[in-house]
Amino acid sequence: MACGAEAVRWVGVRGPDGLGSGVSHPSAGLSDRPAPSRAAALRALLAGPELAFLMEAHSGLSARIVEEAGFAGIWGSGLAMSASLGLRDNNEASWTQVLEQVEYMADATRLPILLDGDTGYGNFNSVRRLVAKLCARGVAGVCIEDKLFPKTNSFIGEAQPLADVEEFCGRIRAAKDSQIDDDFCLVARTEALISGHPMDEALRRAEAYHRAGADAILIHSKQRTAHEILGFMARWGDRCPVVIVPTMYYATPTAAFREAGISTVIWANHLVRASITAMRQTAARIHGDQALSEVEDRIASVRDIFALVDNDELERAGDRYLPVASLPAPVPPPPAVVGIVLAASRGEGLGPLTADRPKCMIDVRGRPLLAQLLDTLRQGGVRDLAVVRGYAKAAISADTVPADGLVLLDNDDYATTGEVASLLRAEGRLRGETVIVYGDVLFRRYILDALMGVDADIVIAVDALRQRAQAARGAHSAHPRDLVRADKPFSTSYLDDAPATLQEIGAVAPGLSTGEWIGLLRLSPHGAELVRAELDAMRADGSAAQADMPALLARLSARHPVAVHYITGHWLDVDTVTDLADARNFS
Repeated sequence: MACGAEAVRWVGVRGPDGLGSGVSHPSAGLSDRPAPSRAAALRALLAGPELAFLMEAHSGLSARIVEEAGFAGIWGSGLAMSASLGLRDNNEASWTQVLEQVEYMADATRLPILLDGDTGYGNFNSVRRLVAKLCARGVAGVCIEDKLFPKTNSFIGEAQPLADVEEFCGRIRAAKDSQIDDDFCLVARTEALISGHPMDEALRRAEAYHRAGADAILIHSKQRTAHEILGFMARWGDRCPVVIVPTMYYATPTAAFREAGISTVIWANHLVRASITAMRQTAARIHGDQALSEVEDRIASVRDIFALVDNDELERAGDRYLPVASLPAPVPPPPAVVGIVLAASRGEGLGPLTADRPKCMIDVRGRPLLAQLLDTLRQGGVRDLAVVRGYAKAAISADTVPADGLVLLDNDDYATTGEVASLLRAEGRLRGETVIVYGDVLFRRYILDALMGVDADIVIAVDALRQRAQAARGAHSAHPRDLVRADKPFSTSYLDDAPATLQEIGAVAPGLSTGEWIGLLRLSPHGAELVRAELDAMRADGSAAQADMPALLARLSARHPVAVHYITGHWLDVDTVTDLADARNFS
């Protein structure tokens, strides 16, 4: 029998008769050998020697997220599906509504799904129809529980009545006799312990269900510890696979389940619970702010939705199936946006914290600052990323900042050269649309999104308020070299949304400054050519080695328009211990 890891590479696509045909998914790109069914994959998980895990899903989208996370199987939770419909977990959702939900899930993923079938939605006849329909839709198995229809959630009330053992065994036999796929799995769930019965009753019921043909037994408990579950396993042995749902005894180490010989753990409702928390927080924030700026970079992007629902597959299918004459002229995908992170400096203002690492690798809420910066760039569509290292360069590696395709470049002369010398190490990457950023900066994703939308060859992000706030406190700018004077100041006028143009950067008198550059700029493909030409000129006149980025921008603005996109906060750079404290509150 194929193991679960192999089996989930295939999809049980329904054939013309509506049944599992064993055809591989057309986008899988695998061989044409017959594919094992998803039921076989679930059976392999249940019967395998390793502890298996099923993750709850309640929709096509959540099923795809479970697959993306790396799980080998899905628990189609009745509670979660009911809740997603705004219904109680009391069979208020009809079995046909549940069937429709799980069909979307089966279509959305290649993983085997074990459906939470409650009591089977009635007697043996209801179970027969349910199993036949599930098999036809490529669902790998069903779990039914020995309670009465309509069911009540296990964690509500005490001493819930249980089904007669013989009657429930009849449901099990009806299910097994009705399955179309020989590997379809029937998991029998006993609620004896949940209902307050002694262990002997739980064992008696489990044995009866096993003899009636159940492929696995789910033993359920609502105790805060796993003592009931482990006690059951000590007496049950290995008569057949045992499945558990540690929702209440979640603090039990997973190693204890392995040692007890448990087959499968179900994480039963955590995605729907997580979604409720996230939706509440997001709705409350938008309602309070009457704006989106504080939430946009904390939630999935629209691009993520397109990727999850596989929009690209529709385009590929159109190329395959639509007549050539009806196809629009092909539009090549835009080249990847290049990102260059200048991260060669130590950050001496942080003292001993940067004794063995550059400041970009300082821990900020459990992760290096650089890792969080790279995440923001990727979320904003900047995927072709390079980091220029210098001080303690070994601290920046594929292990410490894991990222697909990340290129690491080195400025070994970082101690005696400036930022332009670091940029020169990445000169060959200045092709096409490019984002350049300092490695010690954090900013909200909407700032990057706005910068990408400015119609200019060279555009810099400038905070219009920080320098004013510092002046109001009687403090000088921490970075006078980054002060900017543009041809017009920041304006809140609805009618004044055109970008300003850089006039001066660096030694700007505070009274004339219109803001502070935050260390982030974007180049169009033509803008990248302009920067390469200026770097050549600086190399030729000998200024490149010692120049900083404001010097480069000053030279560019003397020859070409450099757009200024004003922002009003929502960013920070980390130069001091105080900055680091602020960064750890930046969420």
